Amino acid sequence: MFNPDLKNIISEERSRYSLVIAVAKRAREISISAEENGEILEEKPVSLALDEIISGQLEYTVPKEM
Repeated sequence: MFNPDLKNIISEERSRYSLVIAVAKRAREISISAEENGEILEEKPVSLALDEIISGQLEYTVPKEM
């Protein structure tokens, strides 16, 4: 099981909730894209999405409170 250290991923202006939402949205995009292209994924979409965030390929923002 993939267990990254969340302290390195989450900064003061970001929360676990925003990380989970960003990973879930990106994982869904990866899954849909792979299905449309007939690709077989070696890793789970959630792992791929989390890797993208950790490596800095994907940035996510936290919405401001209303």
